Amino acid sequence: MAMKSKGVMLLLGILIAMPAKAQHTPPKADTARFGAPEDVSRIFQDYMYGVVKSINKTELVLDKTVLGNGQVFQLSPKTKYFQDRKPSSLENLKPGDQVWVEKKKDKSGNMLARKVYVGLAPTNSPQ
Repeated sequence: MAMKSKGVMLLLGILIAMPAKAQHTPPKADTARFGAPEDVSRIFQDYMYGVVKSINKTELVLDKTVLGNGQVFQLSPKTKYFQDRKPSSLENLKPGDQVWVEKKKDKSGNMLARKVYVGLAPTNSPQ
């Protein structure tokens, strides 16, 4: 029995003496790659990301959206366009552009594009 307890004590001593593995601690929310999750989610909650498939004066068709490919957004004279957070125009959009679209559904269920951002993502400041 004494031999068994010496073996257990030796094993326990070895385990205690072994260096502990470094614990991985996730970054704090304010230092994470995209910032605090609460801020980022609020900025993008009304926007849809996609790649412009086609565009004309009345509609914008996006691919690679969360809803799939071929998502149609109606454009109106009130739609605002931004390039790198600066005012832009419809003529500056082209197929292949990666965009953020602030969307709204009209009474008939069509998605309207209120704002279209190209380049830098929108901020939470009103425009």
